[in-house]
Amino acid sequence: MHEDFQKIIKNATGASDISLIEVIQELWSGYGAILRYELSGTERRRVVVKHVHFPEQIAHPHGWNTDRSHLRKLRSYEVETAWYAEWSVRCAVACRVPQCLALETRGEETLMVLEDLDEAGFSARRETVGKKEISACLHWLANFHATFLGAEPEGLWPQGTYWHLETRPDELEALSDLSLKQAAATIDQLLQDSPYQTLVHGDAKLANFCFSSNGKQVAAVDFQYVGGGCGMKDVAYFIGSCLSERDCERNENWVLDCYFSALRQALARLQPSIDANAVEADWREMFPLAWTDFHRFLKGWSPGHWKLNAYSEKIAHAIVQNMA
Repeated sequence: MHEDFQKIIKNATGASDISLIEVIQELWSGYGAILRYELSGTERRRVVVKHVHFPEQIAHPHGWNTDRSHLRKLRSYEVETAWYAEWSVRCAVACRVPQCLALETRGEETLMVLEDLDEAGFSARRETVGKKEISACLHWLANFHATFLGAEPEGLWPQGTYWHLETRPDELEALSDLSLKQAAATIDQLLQDSPYQTLVHGDAKLANFCFSSNGKQVAAVDFQYVGGGCGMKDVAYFIGSCLSERDCERNENWVLDCYFSALRQALARLQPSIDANAVEADWREMFPLAWTDFHRFLKGWSPGHWKLNAYSEKIAHAIVQNMA
């Protein structure tokens, strides 16, 4: 870590001293780590520090060690810095995110000093979830999308998510499903043409939600791929991250009803001039397109991935057939 960074953490928190408690996790492909520090001499007890350090050698778990992949990751950390610097303060309690205490870049290192969400009451993590936890995450997404509906993603990704077509030409080229490959550009364009664009989290998987002890409230982390898009991209991706194939199909109607109920309430409160009926009608049509869009990426990126299942194939097949 750059010699200035410990001083920056102290200045940002008012601490007289800091000590490393743990490495929470290494960043993807060796790009740094997320660390928890204990503070002395200040009311705040702990902070979480995201320390990005670009590696000399890239080790991608699926072998996609390309210049394009490297540049995408570099840009993702620039985007996350912009998110915390310019956008995150607009998130209220209903779409809670960590407070940013300091941001700094030195050469090939970036430091993000963030509130410790464990200390703020979001100390629980879930590997399996029931309807209570799913509902909490869907409410977070609905409030996030309502907050930023119509926003221009300045400083962020023009298109959010890490799998959209423009940023994944190599994976498209590797895709062996020729009918899906042929339909990919049309699917991508339809999602972009939705008149109701918002900011999407871009990586809204279960692992990026921090829960209260009772599972009824959540906060979200990891904003490397936040940017413009249709809110259904987050919803489809989130559900695929936490439910089995059988449960995805069985709970599809409940998921959408839960999300849109929360979205209606959020729009009425935050953006009452927007026609919630029109947003819901459009985005319900976008849901299978968003699901198919991620399925397309996954099939080209990692053909043996556990998320590739008969339910996803059925949705993608219906979409492709409708375009034929």
